[in-house]
Amino acid sequence: MILVTLGTQDKQFTRLLKAIDNAIDKGIIKDKVIVQAGSTKYSSDNMEIFDLISSSKFSEMIKSCDLLITHGGVGSILEGLKYNKKVIAAARLKKYDEHENDHQKQVIREFVKERYILELKNFNKIEDVLKDVKKFKPKEYKSHTKEFIKTLDDYILDDNHISWYNKYKILFNVILLLLIVLIIFLIAK
Repeated sequence: MILVTLGTQDKQFTRLLKAIDNAIDKGIIKDKVIVQAGSTKYSSDNMEIFDLISSSKFSEMIKSCDLLITHGGVGSILEGLKYNKKVIAAARLKKYDEHENDHQKQVIREFVKERYILELKNFNKIEDVLKDVKKFKPKEYKSHTKEFIKTLDDYILDDNHISWYNKYKILFNVILLLLIVLIIFLIAK
């Protein structure tokens, strides 16, 4: 099964669905295709299409798919890599009003450079990428989230990185309170 996910953007991405639909019509894609289309309105007799699905259903579908075809959203790509899936990513582009800018090109480029995924650049040549993905052996993805959180925690908890106010907050507040009491005392005299 091929899972196509377009994320939750408020803009359409029919260009990708048309390319996949054409590949099915030509017999290039023979697998069942399920699409999480988000805001993209598209109908096809070739694909099972949902607008949005729950995160648990989404994870289930990724676990059971043989191939993930997705937009260039970091979350979608990482979800596929988390379950060791082969991923083909296609960038939403500003010139087609698919996004506000072309940052997904850079996101995809970085994942491709590290050999995690393949990129679909030319939608008219989807057949070539689908052939390449059969031979593609993606690099195993290892999350560094726990190490990042530990590094951040260590940084925050290290006395050298605490602001002077936070370090001496109690003392500062006691002195401030004493000054207020003294002022009130002097005014009351």
